[in-house]
Formats: sequence, structure tokens, C-alpha cells
Amino acid sequence: MGSTEGHSTSADDRGLSFDQIRDKYQLRIYNLILRMIGPENPEDAEDLTVETFTNAWKAWSKFRRDAQVYTWLYQIACNLCKNWYKQRGRQREREGYSLDETRESESGELSREIADWRSAPEKLLLETEFGQKIKEAVEALPPEYREVLILDLWEDLPYEEIATILGLSVPAVKTRLHRARNKVRQRLEPYYRGWLGRQGQG
Repeated sequence: MGSTEGHSTSADDRGLSFDQIRDKYQLRIYNLILRMIGPENPEDAEDLTVETFTNAWKAWSKFRRDAQVYTWLYQIACNLCKNWYKQRGRQREREGYSLDETRESESGELSREIADWRSAPEKLLLETEFGQKIKEAVEALPPEYREVLILDLWEDLPYEEIATILGLSVPAVKTRLHRARNKVRQRLEPYYRGWLGRQGQG
């Protein structure tokens, strides 16, 4: 499961002032929020980033220094994103069938090929045309599925930290990830098969 490479440990952050913490994590938190609420809302992402650090500053004196700073900041940011969705009354169900239903690819072939996102090369996920399609599919997910997939795929956090951030149990995180991946996979299947064909021709 996800490594913690690229994330500071509590020991790294323990001696930092709040201003240093803000400078260190501001861009990361902004990018997280932008993925959560969608790239079409950059101004809202900026506002929520400011609000994240405002709330963090208010609670700074109560923050346990043995905890991970970025986990704490992610938790604040994710809660603000949830409130953002509630205020706008966004529909939780965006497609014609329930996300609670587990549906697999009819052939099963696609499931084996891209069910484990981490088995694919990073460039495939984040840089190629197919990577862009993945991002679009993730952005189309309802918030509760989008957030868990973003924390897993882009932030590369372990299940335990995702559970802490979202206030879920580890089994609940795994269940949501499974359903989110299925949803993205189904949305991508027509494009994925065409992409594979183009790659074979190249």
C-alpha cells in the first residue's frame, strides 16, 4: 500500500512555526482541494485553502505535536470540501445506477488490467492522454468516492491515514475505494480499449 515518501513525518515538522507549516503545505493543500471540488472552481479552492489554514491557526495551540501535521491539515481541508458540497446541494448520485452496487466489466479483462491503479506506470496515470481521462472520471465521482480515491491515488496515503482524515474505519475506506475504482473503470472502459488499440498500432 502507499508509501509515505514525499510526506514529512511529525519529527520533521515538530520544530516548525505555524507560518513555516503554512508555507510548507499551502500548495499541497490547495492542489488537494482543487481535485476535491473540481478544476472549474479555482477561486473556491483558494478560499477553502485560506479557510483551512485559518481554522488550523485557531486550533494550533491544541494540536498534538505527536500527530502528523499533513494528516491534520488534510482532515480540515476535506471537512471543508464536504461542507462546500452540502452548501451547493450537489447530487450525490450522478449516474443512472447506484454506486452501492458492485458491478464488474462483463468480460473481466479490463478489471484485471486496471483494477489495481498502482500497478500502472505513473506516467500512464498522470501524464498521458489516458491519464487525463482518469482525472476527468475521478472528478465526475460523487464527493465521498472522489475524496477517498484522491487521497489514495494522488496523495499516496496509507489506508490508516485516509481513515483518520475522513473519519472512517479502514474496512470502510477499502470498500469505498473498491466502489470508486469500479465506477471509474466502467466510465473509462470504452476509451481504454480504444487507447490500447492505438498503443498497439504505435
